[in-house]
Amino acid sequence: MKAIIIDDERLARNELKKLLHDHADVEVIDEAANVDEGVEKIELQNPDLIFLDIQMPGKTGFQLLEELERAPHVVFTTAYDEYALKAFEVNALDYLLKPVEPKRLADAIHKVQYEINKEAAGNNLNRGPLTDLDQVFVKDGERCWFVKLGEIRLFESVGNYAKVFFANNKPLILKSLNALEERLDPRTFFRANRKHIINLRWIEKIEPYFNGGLLVELKGGEKIEVSRRQTVKFKEMMSL
Repeated sequence: MKAIIIDDERLARNELKKLLHDHADVEVIDEAANVDEGVEKIELQNPDLIFLDIQMPGKTGFQLLEELERAPHVVFTTAYDEYALKAFEVNALDYLLKPVEPKRLADAIHKVQYEINKEAAGNNLNRGPLTDLDQVFVKDGERCWFVKLGEIRLFESVGNYAKVFFANNKPLILKSLNALEERLDPRTFFRANRKHIINLRWIEKIEPYFNGGLLVELKGGEKIEVSRRQTVKFKEMMSL
């Protein structure tokens, strides 16, 4: 698996690289000393895994994750233990305290490998995009529905779950937005930002938004921001 180390301390980066030499399945392809540099390298090189410090000058590791459209697997490395709860709230796979212990590092890598293998197995079982004519089974607690994908206007990320918007219903399903995006037909469903996938056929209105983005209003009344990065792709898709 390809990894990037993001830490403002050069000695900490070097020490982690040294420890990772014992793990042949991990290839450190790059490193970064701050959030802006980290975001640029992640988007350019699309790593499977990032080792991410939390406290860095300017912006924190949590802010880095907020700037990404699609986050790779995350293992936090930090000298402080008070951020552990928040780390797992943003779906980090592990939280390593500095100085990193070899045994804890090995455990973290096993967790990442397990998740990657699980995702690969799921993708093999579910090949081919789902079209808007396909029906899907949605269950939330005691309630369940068979709904055509074309009737779903919006998916919204809620931690490890996704909220599904159709008619007047908004059930939660145990599926990440990244996993949904892999299954959905990109001609119909568009990743507007880190938290939302919209059905292009449910768009009612589009208007300019700040920072070069767009604001899309769906026929159900929801207003969704298309991020600056995704706006370029959106305009290309929607133009003749």
